[in-house]
Amino acid sequence: MSQITIYHNPACGTSRNTLALIRHAGLEPVVIEYLKTPPTLETLRELVAAVGVGVRGLLREKGTPFAELGLADAKWTDEQLLDFITQHPILLNRPIVLTPLGAKLCRPSEEVLELLPVGPLPPFTKSDGEVVNDTGLRRKPV
Repeated sequence: MSQITIYHNPACGTSRNTLALIRHAGLEPVVIEYLKTPPTLETLRELVAAVGVGVRGLLREKGTPFAELGLADAKWTDEQLLDFITQHPILLNRPIVLTPLGAKLCRPSEEVLELLPVGPLPPFTKSDGEVVNDTGLRRKPV
């Protein structure tokens, strides 16, 4: 099976549910706990390009120094914002998942389903009790 990677924060419920959904599919991803092993500047650039939402699309505000650093200000360039993420990895929104079908910021966690290179899954119950029903819709291979 082709490699699946998740940029994961075990303290985040969405990230835990996303990882559990991947495993529910019978897949074992490479788990990168990005707060322990922060991505390099080059890796961040690759993630931004792969996910396709721009640097600001991968910034996390809640529970981070986003406001204190004034990152909402339009004066910051993408490169400057990437530098902030390298200095404060908590600014990277999560979970980001990469599979042979593409890459995506998986919020909510069921967003990962379209990236899983397997058929429809049986229902999955998230940690809050919400049941996720898989429609079986997947991205076309890239």
